[in-house]
Amino acid sequence: MKAYNRVMAGPRSVYAAQCFNEGFIGIDYEMPIDFTGRLPENWRDFNREFVPVYLEGHPNKSKIAAGLACGFIWTLSKGLQQGDIVITPNGERRYKAGEITSDYYYVPGNVLPHRRKVRWFPDLFDRDDMSHDLQRTTNSTGTCCDLKAHAEEVERLIGGQRPPAIIASDPTIEDPAVFAIEKHLEDFLVSNWEGTELGRKYDIYAVDGERVGQQYPTDTGPVDILAISKDGTELLVVELKKGRASDVVVGQIQRYMGYVLDELAEEHQRVKGVIIALEDDTRIRRALRVTQGIDFFRYRVNFTLIPASAG
Repeated sequence: MKAYNRVMAGPRSVYAAQCFNEGFIGIDYEMPIDFTGRLPENWRDFNREFVPVYLEGHPNKSKIAAGLACGFIWTLSKGLQQGDIVITPNGERRYKAGEITSDYYYVPGNVLPHRRKVRWFPDLFDRDDMSHDLQRTTNSTGTCCDLKAHAEEVERLIGGQRPPAIIASDPTIEDPAVFAIEKHLEDFLVSNWEGTELGRKYDIYAVDGERVGQQYPTDTGPVDILAISKDGTELLVVELKKGRASDVVVGQIQRYMGYVLDELAEEHQRVKGVIIALEDDTRIRRALRVTQGIDFFRYRVNFTLIPASAG
């Protein structure tokens, strides 16, 4: 199955024009190693070998930063296949799409030395033509960003078709108006993090001043929010659920917490979890009663109209 990925051409798209002109996409992360013949089928195997190498060369970096760097290198170098589609911003709110046409190759001494050849399509498309969901996804931090959930929309954009204002909705949603508000819950929480109960103790995880804790990638899916306590002793996994949460989410967040504990936490760090939903039920209350390290928060959707005369 064809994969779709947003790939940044350096920080703030600084190398986008060079990538477009020379027909490649690449990545750096200051790993001067030729990975030819050293790219396993599973990214966890790659990280297991090269995270220690990265940390040796970057002793001031955390295990989380090392895991992200190695994970992105593997994704671009091995995870993406010939025939897969990448879209890359040009730094001016426009994107160019292209098809990967080669295996990994290494160009030492050049920018973005870990490379794949790309047949770039001729036309750019505007970020404003994307749906809100696709804009939000492509806005995630890091070099690579999986767009498989937006494959049909990406194909429409490549074909020059502006997507509909509202993309197919979930048939289980009973109240579209409430869902329209709730679907932006994550963005709202991230934007207003400092003013929340969680923001008093935790910061959304950042690397070199850039937040990387939103939609943090793991081997069982992305964590909605990964945060760290202000004293650095706790990592917090936040799972957001629209509407009512069931006991299924307990197992889901436990898998994320297990990953963070195994792959990201330093020896001195604990891992906790938080589930945020509109409502709970008896099953989740009972599951949480015998589960340690996971808290539950409810959110409230509040929509108020204020007359213009009220100022």
